[in-house]
Amino acid sequence: MLISSSRKPSQKTRSFCKNLSNALDFPYINRGKMSIRDLFLKAHSVDENSLILVYENKGNPSKITFYNENGDEGLSLIISAKITKERLNIDTNYLKLQCDFPKLEVLSEIMNIPTGKNIVGNYIHIKSSNKNDNIAIIEFYNNKDSKIDFEIAIKKIIT
Repeated sequence: MLISSSRKPSQKTRSFCKNLSNALDFPYINRGKMSIRDLFLKAHSVDENSLILVYENKGNPSKITFYNENGDEGLSLIISAKITKERLNIDTNYLKLQCDFPKLEVLSEIMNIPTGKNIVGNYIHIKSSNKNDNIAIIEFYNNKDSKIDFEIAIKKIIT
């Protein structure tokens, strides 16, 4: 998957995209004036066949949309995010997904990340949340099994 953003992303959105790219080991490119079609051509040129687009609202990342290899919008998540400037230390060769929120189990298939239970180190944990107006939280754990500061709060799922 290739990660990109809206046409003129804020610094916070660019940082979010870079955090996401480092956590998932997906390439990130600045969109600039590229259309979605151009983004798919760019994705194919770097041996990727699908796309993650990050949109923003008032300078903050607000929506993640997953596009499949045909260019069809598959899943959109309305989000808020907590980013970090620290090194993530996630070994993506061993990355797994632990999903305790059934509506988001599809992310394993979309991002091609194997699932598991009671995982130790190098994993993404999706769990339900009743904090504020969030329905789920995506947390990232590094190779030392420590939760890192990068976190995505899901407010709404659009299929």
